[in-house]
Amino acid sequence: MKPRHIHTAVALCMSVSMPAALAAPAAAAVEPRHNSRPGLQKLLDRIVAGGSGRRDRRGPRREHHLAGEPQAGRGSTAPSRPGADGRFRAGSVTKSFTATVVLQLVGEGKLELSDSVEQWLPGLVGQGGTITVRNLLQHTSGIPEYATGLFDEDGVLKDRYRTWTARELVERAEEHPHEFPAGTRFGYSNTNYIVLGMLIERVTGRPYASEIRERILRPLGLGHTLLPGTSPEVPGAHPHAYVRVVEGGEVVPVDVTRFNATVAGAAGSIISTTADLNRFYRALLGGELLGPALLKEMKDPGGAMEYGLGLEVASLPCGVAYGHGGGTNGYSTVAFSSPDGTRQLALSMTPYSDDRKRAAMALLTSALCPPQR
Repeated sequence: MKPRHIHTAVALCMSVSMPAALAAPAAAAVEPRHNSRPGLQKLLDRIVAGGSGRRDRRGPRREHHLAGEPQAGRGSTAPSRPGADGRFRAGSVTKSFTATVVLQLVGEGKLELSDSVEQWLPGLVGQGGTITVRNLLQHTSGIPEYATGLFDEDGVLKDRYRTWTARELVERAEEHPHEFPAGTRFGYSNTNYIVLGMLIERVTGRPYASEIRERILRPLGLGHTLLPGTSPEVPGAHPHAYVRVVEGGEVVPVDVTRFNATVAGAAGSIISTTADLNRFYRALLGGELLGPALLKEMKDPGGAMEYGLGLEVASLPCGVAYGHGGGTNGYSTVAFSSPDGTRQLALSMTPYSDDRKRAAMALLTSALCPPQR
């Protein structure tokens, strides 16, 4: 689910990719030179104190990996130190994966962007005959947010281990009036992508998670990315996520890492690593997953507040970047790439206290915009 703010990190994983020509000489692959982009570390230090770093060269690219350290809080079991390749909940970055599958189905002639929700999922939502697949992808459907009321006043998911069906989540949204007529404006709603997950299953006969695995994860070799289903676990080394809760007049950190991700579904359930997210966006923007016409459609924000079809479009001093932000129950993720995929940033944080949105955006700009000479 999409974060509205980026905060300081209790634990952090980051991966930056850039062309080898911009990195240190090949000899540095053995003894990395950490001053090739010294500004990145300074900006990272503004987001999380005490970060340690390592860099390694992979093929013609240099990837910079940095990680902070987790802290234990109430409700946690001795967290393993995640390192730079630790897994995390990527939240709404899932939307880019879901959208890619939908657009592949369009490319195969099994679906049209102009098809209505009513055509494929009759009776699911009000005004379904006027809401198109494009409206769902671009958040211009007017369908309200289903997650309203699911969290308590401290930001803790009220029923963390409940298994939700997609239909139950949509029914929650449909308890509220639609926010505007379809196609008239932009209104971000996770419900759009829950409906798209149901649409994928109706068109293919298989769950959206199976389609993402078969169409994206396996072909690209994203072996550290998974859709957890009903499991509340984050497998392997990972940073723990916390929220601030007031108990007895004292603020204490409460571990919210474990929860049943069916509450996020096709809108935000993916667990991944920074390297896998960079690989995914590099392949997507490089044309490995979609044909040129559909990729162009995906990247076009139209009038939708810098949002394409499952891609956020970030305006930077050097141009635009494509990717998605994500936030879900204690985790925040930023994953963006330059248009050609040669410059990338994937950053995961476990939000806890001070706002660090400005520092994260400065880090994004520094990583994706070529240094001025």
